[in-house]
Amino acid sequence: MKVLIVLTSHDQLGDTGKKTGFWLEELAAPYYRFKEAGYDITLASPSGGEPPLDPKSNEPEFQTDDTRRFEADSEAVAALASTVRLASVSAADFDTVFYAGGHGPLWDLAEDQDSIRLIETALRAEKPVALVCHAPGVLRHTTHEDGTPVVRGKKVTGFTNSEEVGVGLDKVVPFLVEDELVRLGADYSKSDDWAPYVVEDGLLLTGQNPASSAATADALIAKLGA
Repeated sequence: MKVLIVLTSHDQLGDTGKKTGFWLEELAAPYYRFKEAGYDITLASPSGGEPPLDPKSNEPEFQTDDTRRFEADSEAVAALASTVRLASVSAADFDTVFYAGGHGPLWDLAEDQDSIRLIETALRAEKPVALVCHAPGVLRHTTHEDGTPVVRGKKVTGFTNSEEVGVGLDKVVPFLVEDELVRLGADYSKSDDWAPYVVEDGLLLTGQNPASSAATADALIAKLGA
């Protein structure tokens, strides 16, 4: 199986002067789930090269066994330092696509035409797409061939309004993931803040927050093996 993991290239947290990027746990946990399943992993980002890491995700309270393993893994670190440009990849070359979150995707991937095309092409080819935490927000402009939103009528989850308030960024982000999915007509649901929660509806798999990263990857692996 070949899996494409998509990461953000955006590193500015709105107008705060602070840095953002991808959330390390949301890459590390799925990376090792896919690796242990024997998958061929490719990392991609809009700009290519090394994507920005949200510095907060590497603070001690947010580190996990998977993040520590990743940072000590020379092969993983090398792969992260040389992600391929998103514009250069084709859904035809992969069996599935996984989007890691962090706040960065709300600015770049949500508006990126290559990302939109990748998701639409994968789904139309009957390939599952999984997105965790803020990453479900990148579905905001994806549509079916008839122009209707991909998420309309679909059971989904994603970072909650209350979780965004909890991290103090509800007034900073360009949009709230929960509100946007609801606006698009998705059947949005959630669990308690920070609790693992995964929703699967057909080819679309979504996880609520960083704690849902491993479970989302496991659900994707199970789907591909079905």
